[in-house]
Amino acid sequence: MTPNRRRFTKYLAKLFDLCALAASIVVALVVFALPTGMPLSGFTAMRIKLENCLVFALLLLVWHNLFIFCGLYVSKRLTRQFMQVAEVCKATTLAAAFLFVSARVFHLGIVKPGFVLVFWLSSTFLMIVGRVVARWSLLALRSRGGNTRFILVVGTNERALEFVRQIAPHPELGYHVVGFVDDNWAGTPAFESTGHTRCCTFAGLADFLRCNVIDEAAIYLPLRSYYEHASELVSLCEQHGIVIRFDSQVFKLRNFAARAQDVDLEDSSQVLAAGGSVELLPAMVKRMLDCLFSVLLLVLFAPLLLIIGALVKLTSPGPVFFRQTRVGLNKRQFSIFKFRTMVANAEQLQDQLLSLNEMNGPVFKIKKDPRVTPLGRVLRKTSIDELPQLFNVLKGDMSLVGPRAMSLRDYQLFDQDWQRRRFSVKPGITCLWQIHGRNSVPFERWMELDMQYIDKWSLWLDLKILARTVPAVLRGTGAA
Repeated sequence: MTPNRRRFTKYLAKLFDLCALAASIVVALVVFALPTGMPLSGFTAMRIKLENCLVFALLLLVWHNLFIFCGLYVSKRLTRQFMQVAEVCKATTLAAAFLFVSARVFHLGIVKPGFVLVFWLSSTFLMIVGRVVARWSLLALRSRGGNTRFILVVGTNERALEFVRQIAPHPELGYHVVGFVDDNWAGTPAFESTGHTRCCTFAGLADFLRCNVIDEAAIYLPLRSYYEHASELVSLCEQHGIVIRFDSQVFKLRNFAARAQDVDLEDSSQVLAAGGSVELLPAMVKRMLDCLFSVLLLVLFAPLLLIIGALVKLTSPGPVFFRQTRVGLNKRQFSIFKFRTMVANAEQLQDQLLSLNEMNGPVFKIKKDPRVTPLGRVLRKTSIDELPQLFNVLKGDMSLVGPRAMSLRDYQLFDQDWQRRRFSVKPGITCLWQIHGRNSVPFERWMELDMQYIDKWSLWLDLKILARTVPAVLRGTGAA
């Protein structure tokens, strides 16, 4: 799970718990109000006093902090379900006790021991059921390969092996250890006797990162003697946009808190360091806007999509849609959808046209590409061929705004690691490159614009890019 998704999940858990507490108060009020003979309609029509609202807000605030204190929002991937239930019972008991004390302080006559008991039973039941459902849903998702986190372990000492032992028996928990990285040292024979093997040495690490999906690098090196390797690794991971996990005990950081991400392991000494991470609320809004705008655009252009699909089929032999493997978030591969604008065997013909390539760098573009069909030229000039990518946005493989999705062939031709940081965010349909001239922009400038987007990202920047994309498409500048 990425840092943003982790924070989003925590936010939802907190919101659910507050709603469960509010619902439990209502349940207790109904249970103690209805026996008095008051009809339900009369109960719901009762006037709410301002002081009662303030007391209720205070209760929610204190309960929220009590639940944080009880550790309810630390990741529970490796925590037994019985322990989760015990933690919830402890938290709701403290919440019920505070409610009883508050009732005495603020003279809330209706909050009697029976009221508190109903509140405790209701809140405990709702919170336990919510966590059981969430846990089963996540386990089902992870057992099918979803929500997988790919981790590279740097080091082959006992601490590195212990880290892997915690997660290796539980593939359904969503962790996948890609392999170990280390040079030969005195403990190498002991490491290899455990049945584990190294995927590469430090000399081959850069090449390994270029060719594999890595979300995190877990560092278990004795930093006093391997400081240079660790420093180079941190720099390399930063270039690739990879999150770094390290053992805070190496630095004797007993109470490390500053900008550390919550970890997914029970070992509280584990710390995730994620540079340049996006704040939770803007990231949530970005995803909501992606889904909302994609649905609206698909509905709005549905007749056009059907007409274009029919024209593509009628004007040239081959499928309606062009599907190609593209490189996405952290080098994950996905199939991109576009209207087919070339002959059916266009990819097989590309090698014959390499001498005509008009773009520098690992990109292939020809303004008058002989493989493009007559209809395809119109679709490319108007960017209508890219409308099916809205389905990729809905699937979560892409965003409306982000670095352009690169083909697997183009990615493999990248020769500088700093350019690969563009894959630390989801690719998009449009970005700064699109509004600055598209294919008329040199490759180096294109990559610089992608880095600029990542470093200066904000919702306002996304909205400005979307607004400027419309006139850029209408002008057709750089389209090919």
